Amino acid sequence: MPRKRDFEAKTLRFIPGSAPAAVLLAACLLTACGGPSLELAGVVERTTLELSAPVSEQVVELPHAVGERVEAGEPVVVMRSEVAELEVEATRALHSAAQANLSAAEQEFQRVEGLRKARVATPSELDNARRKRDEAVALLAEREARRAQSERQLEDLTVRSKAAGVVDQLPYDVGERVPAGGVVAVVLADDAPWVRIWLPARAVARLAPGDAAEVEITGFDAPFEGRLEEISREAEFTPHYALTERERAHLVYEARVRIAGAPADLRPGLPATVRLEPGASNRK
Repeated sequence: MPRKRDFEAKTLRFIPGSAPAAVLLAACLLTACGGPSLELAGVVERTTLELSAPVSEQVVELPHAVGERVEAGEPVVVMRSEVAELEVEATRALHSAAQANLSAAEQEFQRVEGLRKARVATPSELDNARRKRDEAVALLAEREARRAQSERQLEDLTVRSKAAGVVDQLPYDVGERVPAGGVVAVVLADDAPWVRIWLPARAVARLAPGDAAEVEITGFDAPFEGRLEEISREAEFTPHYALTERERAHLVYEARVRIAGAPADLRPGLPATVRLEPGASNRK
């Protein structure tokens, strides 16, 4: 677990939710104190994959329980559709018949072509055999497309994870019917979580992506190491060109601090506190 770093006693607290007052306080303290460390409140976030049902069907299997790991492409929820299964059987049968039809048409064409070379068959008979073969080729292509479409629709009833991660939610139990478009599973992706914060405008010039941070998360005794990953180019609330010089100090900029060494099952939504030191040489 990362060690807690010592910060200056002068700490500025900025709590999202009372943005205008908090930003004004941040601007005043930064101006008066010449750049104290920042203590900013935020919430843990991470990449959340919501997997939805393509059609309204019944859940027949849940291969993984909540909290279990899944790999990319692994089934998370399996639904069943008798209509889709019957459609697959029908299109497969039609495809097999089209294959047999093409095989017979190709054999007939080869026979007539041989007879034509021997000057036994007429040109019109050869053209007719060629036309039937070409029609059989087109029919097989159509049946292949229909079979592939029906198999794809049936396969879509097996909802798979789009990335490796941990199953976080399974809103429906086996036997329940899911509405079309309903979320059937939520997976927390493996990439490192982050905390979204809002930086006072006066501090932005002295911070940059790569700056080290310290992140305290509710429920954990020791803080985590973090790194400022990005700072928005656009200010929140009012565009800079519409403000006077004095009013520009009231702006905040959205930023993201990536958390290092966080548990794989760290849930989003947990309150967090991020500490930064503007102007400090803490980049690696």
